[in-house]
Parts: sequence; C-alpha cells; structure tokens
Amino acid sequence: MNSLKISNSLTRSKDLFKPINPKNITMYVCGPTVYADPHVGNARSLIAFDLLYRVLIKLYGQKNITYVRNITDVDDKIIETSKTKGIPIDKITSNVLKNFHRNTKDLNCLEPTSEPKATDHIKEMIEMINSLIKKKLAYINNGHVYFLISEFKNYGKLSNKQLDDLISGSRVEISKLKKNPLDFILWKPALADEPGWDSPWGRGRPGWHLECSVMSEKYLGKIFDIHGGGLDLLFPHHENEIAQSCANNSSDILANYWVHNGFLNMNKEKMSKSLGNIETISEALDKYNGQVIRLALLSAHYKQPLDWSDNLLEQSKATLEKWYELYDDVESEIDNSEIFSCLLDDLNTPKYFAKLHELYNVASKGDKIRRIEFNNACRLIGIFNQKKDVLVRQKQDASNVDKKYILQKIEERIKARKTGNFKLADRIREELSKNGIVIKDKDNKTEWEYK
Repeated sequence: MNSLKISNSLTRSKDLFKPINPKNITMYVCGPTVYADPHVGNARSLIAFDLLYRVLIKLYGQKNITYVRNITDVDDKIIETSKTKGIPIDKITSNVLKNFHRNTKDLNCLEPTSEPKATDHIKEMIEMINSLIKKKLAYINNGHVYFLISEFKNYGKLSNKQLDDLISGSRVEISKLKKNPLDFILWKPALADEPGWDSPWGRGRPGWHLECSVMSEKYLGKIFDIHGGGLDLLFPHHENEIAQSCANNSSDILANYWVHNGFLNMNKEKMSKSLGNIETISEALDKYNGQVIRLALLSAHYKQPLDWSDNLLEQSKATLEKWYELYDDVESEIDNSEIFSCLLDDLNTPKYFAKLHELYNVASKGDKIRRIEFNNACRLIGIFNQKKDVLVRQKQDASNVDKKYILQKIEERIKARKTGNFKLADRIREELSKNGIVIKDKDNKTEWEYK
C-alpha cells in the first residue's frame, strides 16, 4: 500500500508521513472555544481532520491512533459573551458544547480518543508556568506572567517570519507590562466577577496558548506526530505553543507535522464571528442533510480556500442524491486501492471525487464488484452513513406538511421572539426543521421553504 504524504507547515513541503511509533500514532487538533455556536468555517476544520483520522485508521488501525481534540472553556471571549448577554458562563459553555457535539454527530465526525477541557487541567498549567519561571523563560509583572520570547531562538520558524515582521504585521496584544511586544501571556489576573483559580501569582486564569501545550503533553507526550488546526491558528497560537513547550522541555520539536486547513469564504471574505459573515453549522443543517454539508466541505482540497454558497450546497445535494442510487446496506471488505491512493496524496479529495464519479459510472451499469467498491469509498470519506430511505423521507415529509400549520408556527415564533422567549423560538425552528421546513429571518420578515 502506498505511504501517506501530507503538507507540513513546518517544512513548507509535502512530506512522507513517518510516525514516531506505528503502534501509537498521535494527533492533536485545536477544538472549539465554546462561547458561540460553531459555524461552517469551524466545520471545515472538523471534517478535514476527521478525514485524516479515517485515513490513519485505514492505514494503522483505530486501536493504534490517539486523537485528541481539546475544548477551550475558559477564555476572554467566553467572559465577554457572558457579560454582554447576562448569562452565566457555565450555561454558555455547556449549551455551546452540547450544540457542538450534536453538530459533529450530524456531520458524521468520528469521536476523538480524548476531548480534554481546559478547566480540568489548571493544576498542570500552573506547574508548567512555575517551571518556565524557574528556568528564567518567563517573568512576573503585576500579577501577569509572560513568556520571554528573547530566550527562544527559533521563534517565527513555523510562520516563516522574522521577529520584526511578526511585530509589525500581526495580532499581538499591546501592553506596557511586556518586555517585548511579542511576549505572550501565560497567566493573567481575574476580576472578582470572572472565573479564576488561586496561583502563586494571585487569583487568575491561564493564557489560551498555554492550555493547548499542557493538554497535548499530558495526553500525547512532549513530542508527538501531528498537530492540526485552521490556518488562522498558525500565528500566534501554534507559534506560541511551540515556543513555550520546546523551551520548557529543552526540545527542538513539539510535533513533527503541522497541518493547517484553508479558510472558508463567504462573499469573498474569510468566514469569522468577528466579521459577522457566518452561517452556523446548525443553520446549515436546518436546510441540508449533514452528508450534503460534509460533501460540500470536502469538494476542495483542505488547504485551499473554499467559497461557501447555496450553489455549492445544491451541487453537493444533487451529487449525493445521484450517488445514493447505488447505496447498499451491506458492507463488504472489498476495496479499491487506486481510489484510496488519492487520499494518501495529501488528502486529495477533488481527485478522489473524480475517481468516485468514474466508479459510479461503471457500477451503475451493473458491475457488482465496482458497486461494492463505490459504497466502501463513500463510507471511507464519511458519507453513506444513513440509509437511502432517510433522504427520501426527508423530502416527502417536507412536502406533506400542512401550510396552515407552518404559518401558525411561524406566527408563534415571531411572538416568542418579540417577548424575548428565544428558547421557545428555537424550539419552533427545530420542530419545523424536523418536518423538512427551513425558516429564514430577513429584513424583519420570516420566510420559509421546503428543504
């Protein structure tokens, strides 16, 4: 079987994957910060690394893979959201995490081996900060603890930039407490109404970058195989992880392969909560089956930007419905090594899809072996996880819903929103969605359509 090659941001080349231990492949992927429901840009990262996980399982066996995806449940954005909305932090994080898990299931993402929460590892974070201070790699100033960039000579290697370039062109926090503008926070004081933990430097909370360093080391060791995340995390998040971990462990390497997925664009701009040009995964799932969304997000190579649009989704929906004509309930061991080799070439999904179309054309002419290969190839990338009648039923259910009932429910939802009863409004939206009805709020009006 051919060997896996994968784009490595650290070497800026497509490298042959050579695991540290073939009996324990280790992969850490940055998970969600649970302050708002994840959007389809987040889903792209989820699905890209889920695909990589599936390929690794195929090559090495699931029992030989340790896949860790963390949860950031203490962060400035979470605190700000809590204060703005007047909702307790634990309620925000638990609700968002619940939706996140529902979304991952609907998108047919495999569960990671471990899903550690930042708040469960504060003790280890304090221990790492203490270690960095003792080694004179960090300093304390007015209850804040900063990592000392000047003591780490390889800073900028991952992002391939010089220090001056990083200072002038990056998102670095400005503070008079720092010795160097690029020094980053390891620990910060917490206000009385903010979450905090006792530490040698006063009550406070850890820095975001530190959280991932601590959790990856605890679950995977000081050096592991793959570290993944969105391209927006390359700097400063991943660069800072490398700095603090390698400096503390006197190592040149944190992970051997750094893998980053490209941006999802909407209206030619990167989709992000800060820009407000987002569609949540839940909103997308209101309109389309999870397999359609998955197929759409895999349609471009994971490293390339992808334009998110109704046209893309409709094309993916048509493709899925066509492919489901060959769906079989019975799974078989027969595989096609030629089509799998496309994924071994840096997860080349466009080429894989082209081969799938070819395989479909042959299988649809009655070739039973090719039909089995086609079904297995679809399941490998995470589709064909629902029986054919599920897709058919969704269409039929939507067209059979009484229009008077739909309008009545929309009116109830409008009243609920006006009175601030957003839980009821969300329940009505979900109820309509289960019946195959999509509702959209536009220009102070609510429109509806069949899925």
